[in-house]
Amino acid sequence: MNPSILNPDIQAFIEQHLDTDVAILALKGTPFTDVSTAEIITQIAAKKRCKHKLSTWFDTTAIYYPNTLNIEQTSSEVTAKYKTSLLSGTSIIDITGGFGVDCFYFSKRFAEVTHCETNAVLSEIVTHNYKQLHATGITTYKGDGLEYLKDTPKTFDWLYVDPSRRHDTKGKVFFLKDCLPNVPEHLEFLFSRSKRIMIKTSPLLDISIGSNALKHVKTIHIVAVNNDVKELVWILEAGYTGAITMATVNITAHQNMTFSFEREAEAQSVSNYSPPLTYLYEPNAAILKSGGFHQVATQLHLFKLHQHSHLYTNTNLIAFPGRRFKIEQSLAYNKKNMKRLGITKANITTRNFPETVQQLRKKYKIKDGGDLYLFFTTDSNATKRIILASKCA
Repeated sequence: MNPSILNPDIQAFIEQHLDTDVAILALKGTPFTDVSTAEIITQIAAKKRCKHKLSTWFDTTAIYYPNTLNIEQTSSEVTAKYKTSLLSGTSIIDITGGFGVDCFYFSKRFAEVTHCETNAVLSEIVTHNYKQLHATGITTYKGDGLEYLKDTPKTFDWLYVDPSRRHDTKGKVFFLKDCLPNVPEHLEFLFSRSKRIMIKTSPLLDISIGSNALKHVKTIHIVAVNNDVKELVWILEAGYTGAITMATVNITAHQNMTFSFEREAEAQSVSNYSPPLTYLYEPNAAILKSGGFHQVATQLHLFKLHQHSHLYTNTNLIAFPGRRFKIEQSLAYNKKNMKRLGITKANITTRNFPETVQQLRKKYKIKDGGDLYLFFTTDSNATKRIILASKCA
């Protein structure tokens, strides 16, 4: 960490050049002698990444930024706030602290927060930034979080871990056993320091594989932001052996769209099927990741179009955790019916259909956009189908 970066003149230069092409800046150079052009470019690139993801940091003066990889790997403020809403108590330790976004929000609910980070420079950056952010109650520790736990007699109300998905020899990994730290290997020890553990993992982790690798899983939160799944959040409780609750949330600027079910209930559920009726329902990305396809039909009294289509229908317009459409036409899929529709511009979605969106656009010369929606899918009679629909508010 180079303290000269915090010089007011250098900070002003960074602010003034946020929209400058860094390639041009690299060639032109900067007027400062105690900070290299490469260091300034790193600050500019990282700060730009924070504009929307970490607006509190972006809007705070004299924030020191790490490289962009650390920014990419950190939680967003939106997801950090959501995770914090699930917790309560007096003390929490984050054994993989990173850029410290989660701990910053934990400190708004916990009196004692411990941030552990193996990268000494990143730990220094986080310590400095917490002062700029006026964060209180956070202790930063330079070193391995597991070693810290081994050396301290303290126990905590909660333990948080976000295992690194970058392996020294395997590159980017997704299995928990390949991440650092290896949570399944150290799980019993972690429970000796806290009876409640929160684990953040990649949305690409297979839920069944993750569930088998861990013990005492109580709830799995599938967290999406604007219909893009960002995190899987696992809640573990010492001694818990009951059913696992799947809690899905799609966070938007207007609302948190939630849907929950028990994994065992999903395995025992059976859907009813129907041809397209008056309304069409498309679940959000968090539900699709959760695998709760039968529970959507059962809980909300909807019909599925096909076992593998994951589109739903009924005659009533209901509140729904996803998109809702009024069906204008439902036709068998063939060239004659496509010609009859005569559509040149539409939003296209495929579900359980042999052709891709790109192939369909090229084949029928349909531009993207507009107010019409075309769903290409398969119904319960194994008939390929075109559904023309308009979006409900």
